[in-house]
Amino acid sequence: MVEKEDDIVKTVYLGGTEVTLMGTAHVSQLSVEMVEEYIQSGDYDCVAVELCDPRLENLTNRAWWKNLDIYQVFRKKKAGLLLINLALTAYQKRLADRIGVEAGQEMIRAVELAREKNIRLEVIDRDISTTLHRLVTEVSLWQKFKIVGGLIAGVFVGEEISEEQIEDLKRGDMLHSVVSEFGEELPAIKRVLIDERDEYMVGRLAQIAQAPEAPKKILALVGAGHLMGMLLAVESPLDADHLEKLNKKPPPSRVGYFIGWGICVFILAMFVVGFRQSPELGEQLVLTWVLFNGGFCALGTLIALGHPVSIIASFFAAPLTSLNPTIGAGMVVGLVESYMRKPKVSDFETLREDIAIYSMWWKNRVARLFLVFFLSSFGSMIGTYTAGASIVNQIFG
Repeated sequence: MVEKEDDIVKTVYLGGTEVTLMGTAHVSQLSVEMVEEYIQSGDYDCVAVELCDPRLENLTNRAWWKNLDIYQVFRKKKAGLLLINLALTAYQKRLADRIGVEAGQEMIRAVELAREKNIRLEVIDRDISTTLHRLVTEVSLWQKFKIVGGLIAGVFVGEEISEEQIEDLKRGDMLHSVVSEFGEELPAIKRVLIDERDEYMVGRLAQIAQAPEAPKKILALVGAGHLMGMLLAVESPLDADHLEKLNKKPPPSRVGYFIGWGICVFILAMFVVGFRQSPELGEQLVLTWVLFNGGFCALGTLIALGHPVSIIASFFAAPLTSLNPTIGAGMVVGLVESYMRKPKVSDFETLREDIAIYSMWWKNRVARLFLVFFLSSFGSMIGTYTAGASIVNQIFG
């Protein structure tokens, strides 16, 4: 076993059930070996993992990308969620390539051993879509940019990290300082990604322990960053009502809604002011809006090496979608790109490997499709604010 095992393995009691909480690192061979040792000991009649059903399916079924209908993803406005999933997968893959252990291998191994030995298996984490939805509604616009920037940096930039550094994160004192710093900088993010899930997972363990056929001993495998929070939550585990509250998707924030329509009303009002001053000025303002908005969106699509039709579509779509908050330019351009360049079977088969390589984001059709979505959306956003500033300057400057 690893050094200072007492720091990452804690025993608590929920009702009449003994629960062993093991903090793991998701890209660590030592964590895999510890999981194997504990499960194969035969001491536990239940294994609980820090997964939800969709994440369990993604980990155990590596071919799930092959069944993905890209066109429907954009039609149902789920491209942003899939892009985040891709970025996280790319970061984990790059990290795993350095360490030599597949991301989440300790969870995969736990599931395999539990099924092989017919040990009861429970997933105790909140559904990933609920967590991301709550995150989006909780954080500010600036924090969303910081999250996206961090994901991009994780995909394309990264310092070398050793397995020893990964294992160091499992020390209680170091882990506490990392989590505390995270909470000070981005408290809303910490609350949704860490605190709420700590409480939720303890609540789920309490439910399992209080069920009619409750196991006697549970081995609960969670990321090391959750261990301390879960130990605190054990003192007063949530009941079913509180669990339900944590599992709800709150309504979308109205701030973005009002900002979007506010921009629309403001730009249209500027057009009216311009035409009242002179028809020539009004026409110039409209031309400014189209050229800046469409131009930057088309530039983003071009940088992503989108199809020529997608580039043209982005130029004409952006000036219109920027005046309609219900649909984004990236969605329209993504739909066009998915129609013009339908991904091949080979693109799905090599997706997990390709997204870990910077250059392959422009070669794999699935990855490039999401790159087109992101860069065209980013270009349209820049174009909107640049055009707005230019219009104001032309009227009042």
